[in-house]
Order: sequence, then C-alpha cells, then structure tokens
Amino acid sequence: MSAADTKRPGILIVDDDEQIRSLLCSILEVDYDCVTVGSAEEAINLLKVIKFELVISDINMGAISGLDLVPYVVKETPETVVVMISGQHTIEAAIQAMRAGAFDYITKPFDIHQVEAAIQRALGQQSLLENKKYFERGLQELVHHRSAEIERLAYFDTLTDLPNRLLFEDRLTQAIKRAQKDNQPVGVLLLRIDRFKEIDDTLGHSVGDRLLRAIAGRIRKTIDERGTLARFEGDDFALLITDIHGSEDVLEVLKDLIEPLKAPFVLDTHQLHITTSIGVSLFPVDGGASEELLKSAGVALNRAQSLGGNNYQFYQAEMNARALERLTMEADLRRAIENGELRLHYQPQIDLSTFQILGAEALIRWQHPKLGLLSPAKFIPMAEETDLIFPLGEWCLREACRQLMSWQQTGLTGLRVSVNVSPNQFHQKNFVETVAQIVAETEIDPQTLQLEITETSLIRNADHVVTRLTELKEMGLLVAIDDFGVGYSSLGYLKQLPIDMLKIDRSFVSDATTDPDDAALVMAIITLAHNLRLKVLAEGVENEDQLRFLRLLRCDEGQGYLFGKAAPSDVFRAKTLQVAGNQASLPTSLFAKTNNERKLFRVMK
Repeated sequence: MSAADTKRPGILIVDDDEQIRSLLCSILEVDYDCVTVGSAEEAINLLKVIKFELVISDINMGAISGLDLVPYVVKETPETVVVMISGQHTIEAAIQAMRAGAFDYITKPFDIHQVEAAIQRALGQQSLLENKKYFERGLQELVHHRSAEIERLAYFDTLTDLPNRLLFEDRLTQAIKRAQKDNQPVGVLLLRIDRFKEIDDTLGHSVGDRLLRAIAGRIRKTIDERGTLARFEGDDFALLITDIHGSEDVLEVLKDLIEPLKAPFVLDTHQLHITTSIGVSLFPVDGGASEELLKSAGVALNRAQSLGGNNYQFYQAEMNARALERLTMEADLRRAIENGELRLHYQPQIDLSTFQILGAEALIRWQHPKLGLLSPAKFIPMAEETDLIFPLGEWCLREACRQLMSWQQTGLTGLRVSVNVSPNQFHQKNFVETVAQIVAETEIDPQTLQLEITETSLIRNADHVVTRLTELKEMGLLVAIDDFGVGYSSLGYLKQLPIDMLKIDRSFVSDATTDPDDAALVMAIITLAHNLRLKVLAEGVENEDQLRFLRLLRCDEGQGYLFGKAAPSDVFRAKTLQVAGNQASLPTSLFAKTNNERKLFRVMK
C-alpha cells in the first residue's frame, strides 16, 4: 500500500477548556492524527496552512464562537466536515448548530461510544464530499477537453493543423479593424499548387495528403510569426500579413514564400517538384472588408493560373495606375514642404462651464497647386507610411508655436495651442530634443503648448512611453491622449501616464444622445478621467443635445462644428479678439453657425 492509502484522517479539536481538548484527543488519537487549539482564531490561522478532514468545535468560546467558525470552514475548505460539541442538551442548540453548517452535534459529558459513532459518520460524509469533488473535477476536465476538441475541429484544418477558412476570415476581419485605426495596409495571399490534381490522381490521396502537410510545414517554418497561414479546401492555402507598409514588403514575403518550395519533396520513392500560383490583394486599396479582399485575391490567383502558373499576380491592372498616382502624390508632398504649400487651420476648444475659448487645435491642410485645398485624410496616411511624417510633423509643431507667439505679441494672450503627434513621430529617437529646440526657438511658454498623442501610440513599449511622456512633462508641456476609447489602454496603465487630459473620440460623442452604449461609455470615460484628476475634452460636438448631455456629465471642454470649424489663423484671431472685446455676449457666439445655437449659448450663460 502507498503512503496515501495509509494516511490517517486529520482532526482539529477546538475548545477553550483544556480538559475537554485533552479528553477528546486521548479518545481519538489512537486512530486519527489530532491537533488541538484553544480558540476559533487559532483554528482559522491553522486551517489556512493545514487541511483537516474533520473539525470538532465547542459552540461557546471567546471572541469568535464555534457557530461563527463553521461558516468560515464551509466556505474556505468545503470538503472539511464540522461536528459541534456543547453542554446544552436542548433541541434548539442542535438546530442552531446545523443551520450554521455543522454536520453533527455532540453533547457534554461525552459518551465515548457516541463520540466514536459521530466521528465515523462525519468522516464517512467527508469521504463522500472528497469523491464528489474528484468526480466533478474529472467531469469538468472531460467537458473542457471535449469542448477544446470541438472548437479545434471548428477552426482548424485536421490534415495540416493550420487555421481553416473560418478562423482565417475572423483574423482577417480583426486585422482590418486594427489597420483602420493605425492607417496600416494588410495583405492577403491565396496560394494554389500547380497541377496538384494530377499528383493526387496519379499517386493517390495518401501521397497527396502527405504532400500538402509537407508544403504547409515548409511555409509555416518560413513565415514563422510574420503572418497567419491557413488551409482552405483542396490545395488552396491563404496567408494574412499585417506587419507591412506597402507592396515592397509584400514582394519580400512572396520571395521568402516561394524559395523553400523550390527544393523537391521526397515521399517514399517519389521525388516531387512543385510550383505555385499566387494572387495578392491589399487593404484598403483592393477592398475594405474580408470578403472583398478574399475575392480580389481570388481573381488575381485565377489570373496567375491563366498565365500558366508558377507566378504571382497583384489584384487587377488598375493597381499599377494607382501606384503611379500614389508615387506622384508622394513626390508632390515632398515638394509641398519646401514650396510652402502647407497650412494650419485652428479649431476653437471651449470651456463647457463658462463657454470661454481656452485654445485651439492646429489642423494641417495642403494647398495643392492642382487639386486645391486637401484635408489631412488625403495625405497623412501616405505620410505615415513613409518618412515624410517626420518633416511634416516637425513643420506643424514649429508653425503652431510660431503662430502662438505671433498671437501673443499682437494681443491675443492666455490661449493654448494643441498639436497632433503621430505614433511614428512620438517614438522617433530625437523627438523630445526636437520639441525642446522648437519651444526654445519660438520662445513660447511651454504651458501654452499641448501635445495630442493618439491612444494607439501608447501600446508600443510601455516603459519607453512613460519615460518619454515624463520628459515632455518636465519641460512644462501639456499632454492629452487623443481619440481616447478606440485603443486598448488599461486602467492600470493609464494611471502610470503623466498626462493632463483625455480627448473623447468623436465616434462616441456623435451617438451619445441616441445610443445608450455610447452614452454609458462617454459617462465612464469622464468619470474615470476625473477620478484620475484629468481634464476631459469631447471632440465632434455638433448639436445642442450633445452639448447639454456633456454639460450634464460635467465634461470640462468641447470642440466641434457647434463652436466653429477650423479656420485660417487670421480668421481665428479676428473672431477671438472680437469675442474678447465684447463682454456683453457669450464668447463662443461668434463661432456658432445658427441663430438657434447663439440663443442656446446666451441662455446657458
């Protein structure tokens, strides 16, 4: 027999009378391992470190009674059985003990036979509880195992152990959502084995299956963690790649994908040389949803096969024209910085309690010589994908600081200016030094400059982010987290960040008065920020209902078309100076678009 089979049951005896403890111990220690304590407090401390099969406890003790001890035992060690002892012989005392959770009740003075019988019954109950726990755990493990098997069958290919089409489409959908937030492309590659049907029909399905497994193994080893490889049906494979910046990166992946497949596959006595046809589609150029991207890649795959196989094709011929258009736009943007074609427009930021103009956000525009005034959506994503974002971001920061000093010198004082910082710019090695240099050159008060960092910038390298923000704060700058709510920041991480403000993304504000979920989210963000002693600014305030809702939640600041669109610096300055000189009217009334909005501002003031 093993040590586990011969282990004696452990009994904890709890009584404030030493004679009772000694008597019970002498009766039971022949067959059981007994430990005695003089109080419920000692028993609780001992139960935290030692497991007992049975607890025998007096009802009436000091600070914590036996009746108070029982619920603790039942909760913390549910397999431990409790037997109560007492000098009271009434049925009420026994009922009270049972209601507390005791299994049995023994009266004093003790009848040895009665004690032994009660102990045997209690240990029998304890054994049943242990067996129940064992079988429940076994059943849970079995259900978990079977559920995992079913889930794997639903999402993984049984032949190659790769994700199947269902899982691939789910991952592609998630990748598209992230790409939309980060302005990053996504690549989808569909790969088909040339003349696989001939191999399968000639050599048999067993060899065909082994070949597919071998192909999957080579590709998986080559791709490693760079993407998601899946098998669809037959000899079709799919590859999702996300860590790319354009078609050049896709070409590198294609080269790495094709090269290991050139070596022959040796199966039994057969030496098989294979080639592949590959179709490629890119988000967002070739589709904005998973179905569109897969369809585009499929069209490109069919084109590759129609050309005889052993090649790859990007989706549709117009892609070359679009690539040329993009290269032209990139070259134009490089010249725009040198030719002075960039502009900053300023949108007012309003104190929602007083309606005073606190500052403005500097928003870039491009006065293209042929296409006219372009919004940032037309060229910032392209700049993010190239090195253009660095000179572009530096120009914005320097021009905003220069304009702020110009305003101050011409009588427009007490305002701050907010400047957007791209994720790549924020993580640039010399970013802090560049900011310090521009602040020194323009001689602005650092407390009048607020840098808006996107929430997605905070995800990369948490320690580096905290250090960089600390350096900016030590310079005296203000820091706001832009588009808050669309990223993945945790509360614990947010508490570590030396910041001043959260800006609620306009997508939540726009539906906050009609969508209960968005309303709850806006409320939660404002409450969270105030608990962390941060200011809150709501973006995209466009109507009176939104304004009332935000004021009700005590949102600190607002920005949006209700207060005014972004305007050139001279227009913003003129309106703000006119507001400052007209104390009888509400400051933001000049920025309001309609008479109704001006009336609302007067009423609220």
